[in-house]
Amino acid sequence: MNATNPLLSTAALPAFASIKPEHIAPAIAQLLDETRAALAAATSDATPADYDTLSATLGVATERLGHAWGAVGHLNAVANTPELREAYNGSLPAVTEFFTELGADEKLYAKYKAIAAAPNAASLSAPRQQALKLWLRDFVLSGAELQGEAKARFAAIQERSAELGQQFSEHVLDATDGYAYYATAEELDGVPADAISAALEAAKAEGKEGREATLGRPESPTPPPGADVERRTGGTHKLTLHFPCYLPVMQYASNRDLRARLYRAYVTRASELGEKPELDNTAIIEELLRLRHEEAALLGFTNFAEAAMVAKMADSPTQVLDFLRDLSRRARPFAERDLAELREFAAKELGLPDLQPWDNAFASEKLKEARYAFSDQEVRQYFTVPRVLAGLFDIIERLFNVTISEQPAEVWHDSVKFYQLLRNGALVGQFYLDLYARPGKRPGAWMDEVRSRWARPDGAQQTPVAQLVCNFSSPVGDKPALLSHDDVTTLFHEFGHGLHHLLTQVDELGVSGISGVEWDAVELPSQFMENFCWEWEVIQQLTSHVDSGEALPRELFDKMTAAKNFQSGLQTLRQIEFSVFDMRLHAEKGSETAVQTLLDEVRAEIAVTTAPAFNRSQHSFSHIFAGGYSAGYYSYKWAELLSADAWSAFEVEGVFNAATGQRYLQNVLEVGGSRPAMESFKAFRGREPNIDALLRHQGMA
Repeated sequence: MNATNPLLSTAALPAFASIKPEHIAPAIAQLLDETRAALAAATSDATPADYDTLSATLGVATERLGHAWGAVGHLNAVANTPELREAYNGSLPAVTEFFTELGADEKLYAKYKAIAAAPNAASLSAPRQQALKLWLRDFVLSGAELQGEAKARFAAIQERSAELGQQFSEHVLDATDGYAYYATAEELDGVPADAISAALEAAKAEGKEGREATLGRPESPTPPPGADVERRTGGTHKLTLHFPCYLPVMQYASNRDLRARLYRAYVTRASELGEKPELDNTAIIEELLRLRHEEAALLGFTNFAEAAMVAKMADSPTQVLDFLRDLSRRARPFAERDLAELREFAAKELGLPDLQPWDNAFASEKLKEARYAFSDQEVRQYFTVPRVLAGLFDIIERLFNVTISEQPAEVWHDSVKFYQLLRNGALVGQFYLDLYARPGKRPGAWMDEVRSRWARPDGAQQTPVAQLVCNFSSPVGDKPALLSHDDVTTLFHEFGHGLHHLLTQVDELGVSGISGVEWDAVELPSQFMENFCWEWEVIQQLTSHVDSGEALPRELFDKMTAAKNFQSGLQTLRQIEFSVFDMRLHAEKGSETAVQTLLDEVRAEIAVTTAPAFNRSQHSFSHIFAGGYSAGYYSYKWAELLSADAWSAFEVEGVFNAATGQRYLQNVLEVGGSRPAMESFKAFRGREPNIDALLRHQGMA
């Protein structure tokens, strides 16, 4: 099989369409053997402690293994099947074991220390010096200085943690994919026509036009699990927990029982209160936290959060919590005002004197319509995917002197597109774009790297490739897909990450693009890009009404701008709640025994609303339990401060000011992780950041 195994190909791009589950085990086993041989050669006494030698001996092999395993992991996230999952999980322990051993290899650590101590170390380029510094740091964090039983235990923790993270992610995916409610047309009163059409098509695709719909018998809109139900025929619209279906129902459905049903299903996903108890993530959460605290103790830290801070801009968990609580104090009066207005409106105008969590999105949308005389659904008609992409690409081309064009490539789904970036005719980078939600695809939006920019040891220049993934509503019928303004902002956000990866000019693998960037600064370029979505000059380029082709009217844009900070206080406190919960979980020993209690404490401290007792949002909090943001979720607010301050330069100098764009490109995007993020920020702004721009942008100055 090896001769035709696409995972063993040395081609520049993965052959995604050709990769099958049966290719995974033999390919990964072979690449692991080759990489172990490369490690043995690199750590041999006969191999000099030399940067170029280690790069040629070991760097090439590990990059090839990472390239293949990255393709497998990506398919597992966006095209999951039982067969692929089994194959992925079958190789996961061996891959985890190898990279754990690699990071803790004493002989390899000694080679890098020798390079750093050599007389010629000062002559290394600045990017190489930074990469070397980060590698030495990561060796320590990976247990390279541990001995005996401690080292073995550390390795066991890494393998088990990887297994648990994968199980957590699978449970969330399966709980999301596994839920369906077949609603009648009457139940969907108020839901936008395109969402109803999509639900109807989804039911038809399953041949379920006549399937019975399950309706709650109990008087309470939130029946407990196992409650008696009555059935009636006629439910011909499939509703799911995928966000493009879930959100329109929560925002627009006038049927309160329907909103309550979907809300409960959504917030109990993968918990003991969910529809499938076998997908409960409770035990996984507890074991992961216990292992993380044990790992930190082995490394000499008081708790996991302290260990996590070593690779971040922030100095300590205390500094982060102080930052979050200060921001919470500033936002709280605005949040209390937001909530009071919402409750008053819901009681007087909607007949909802007892506003419940499943009413919030519905009441908020109605309040926004009443106050600003427009709806999100009205705005969606102007943001068609083709027009938004054309406008986005034009912005990137104007600001950063590149051209973007679609190119043929093997992809994992027929809706995925592939593009290249050229500058003066030379290839800068390439990216895949996967926009639409579907079964088997992990929820959320993200950017991931296929490969990074690298001056390879053989002299070849490797250009970066990225994957940009979202979960928007698919096109219905012969019309293009429509995006909400929030969707557009999400798309720009992920492209910010993509540009950080693609536009780097650093040739060292460890600090090229997003590699080596502190975790709490990596969101700066992504959140920076969101600001374009609020500029009139940009909006004109992004919009074309799905029926008339007309651009979004200025009057409607002015209403959107007036509503920009609608409920910003509530939204800010919600993010702070998640961030404080995450930090306290990882900073307080024994937290694994009281996860729900701790979350309740955080909500009591931060939130102004009350979550129902059955809410189990932590059970689907993939960012911190399966996505690399453990003790780092605060990064979104931390980087938002940086991005708001960075954007203020464009506000003063002009959104499309070529000189400002070049300064941002050269001082932030191109340098990647080759220097500390604070140095890059100060090089662009000429000073350290302050919070004023963030508060002003959110209407809380």
